[in-house]
Amino acid sequence: MWKKIFFFLLIIIRNEISAQTIYFPPVNSNEWETVSPSSLGWCVSEIDSLFSFLQSNNTKAFIVLKHGRIAIEQYFNNFTQDSIWYWASAGKVLTATLAGIAQQEGLLNLSYSTSKYLGTGWTSCPPEKERLITLRHQLTMTAGLDDYVSDPYCTLPTCLLYKADAGTRWAYHNAPYTLLEEVIENATGLSYNQYFANKIKNRIGMNGLWVTSGYNNIYISNARSMARFGLLILNGGIWSTDTLLYDTTYFNQMINTSQNLNLSYGYLWWLNGKASYMVPGLQYVFPGSFAPAAPVDMIAGLGKNGQIVSISKSKGLVVIRMGDTPNTGEVPLTLCNSIWEKLNAVICNQTNVSQENNFPQRYELYQNFPNPFNPSTKISWQSPVGSHQTLKIYDMLGNEVAKLVDEFKEAGNYEVNFNAS
Repeated sequence: MWKKIFFFLLIIIRNEISAQTIYFPPVNSNEWETVSPSSLGWCVSEIDSLFSFLQSNNTKAFIVLKHGRIAIEQYFNNFTQDSIWYWASAGKVLTATLAGIAQQEGLLNLSYSTSKYLGTGWTSCPPEKERLITLRHQLTMTAGLDDYVSDPYCTLPTCLLYKADAGTRWAYHNAPYTLLEEVIENATGLSYNQYFANKIKNRIGMNGLWVTSGYNNIYISNARSMARFGLLILNGGIWSTDTLLYDTTYFNQMINTSQNLNLSYGYLWWLNGKASYMVPGLQYVFPGSFAPAAPVDMIAGLGKNGQIVSISKSKGLVVIRMGDTPNTGEVPLTLCNSIWEKLNAVICNQTNVSQENNFPQRYELYQNFPNPFNPSTKISWQSPVGSHQTLKIYDMLGNEVAKLVDEFKEAGNYEVNFNAS
């Protein structure tokens, strides 16, 4: 005897803002999904003003990711998607992440004296003072070396002079940071480029390489590579199903206050939303956040002439800027804030985290009778905003028999047919 089998449908619409579903572009492809600003409810009329500000301030590349998808991507003055540019000190955050990976592999320990990896006499400090300097001090700008020497980039022992005991003075000093490259090479037995490519670059689809310029070691890449790295950090050191930095203790230390001198500095990351901050070249503590226009949880890698990778987990945003010195003369800290001011006008419907976590007012499911149905039905629905949506078919015993939709969809009307016969 032929037996009727009835089915019913379950449609699950997960709001992209609340569920924090993150998209990852393929590693070995130039493909990258986009999401339109209008589908996010952004004020698209403000985008021209943002672009005008960026162009007038010598920007070459600007990208905004929303949960991994490209919401804004703009290039200026003959710069293209394939053009290469330098990260400057924004590349410090690459080193911070790489040091964490080396530590989780047991190749180095942040608590050990730097002399263990560079040998004694790597500075001109008295031996007992040199021994105080650890890898953690190098990552937090608290090595205690004199940053007012004639060449603060110089990594020779004659340039590395005692100023204060390690851990007692915060000063933005490039030379101790740069020597982390040699530390990692000695600890891993690989060149810096090799180890970086193996552990980060190739695993997330970045291009570029580290190049030497004087005493400095600078990363160069295209803008999308900077965005890829920002996306990795947005997702906690995990790229899709590949966990690059699984030491969550290190990761959390990296993106939070690392010492009590400059509350706005982690392990080479600048941190927003703190009670005070210090800036390069000054021994003065400024009250408040360095970027009051940005989300309080924003973290950033900041480099000379306004190289910026900026991340807000609460907003699901990665914002990157490459370019020349701004015409306004703004240093990276203030330029970062100015960019967020302009971007806030674009993201006009999301002024705080509590708004960000609200679901859209109404999703509409249209005619799909009968429900239960046998054996076919047409399902129609409307989505008011872009979101990840799942539509499943179940039999009357609660067993899933089909998954018709499981993907991000922009705002709009949708229809799908199902036939179980």
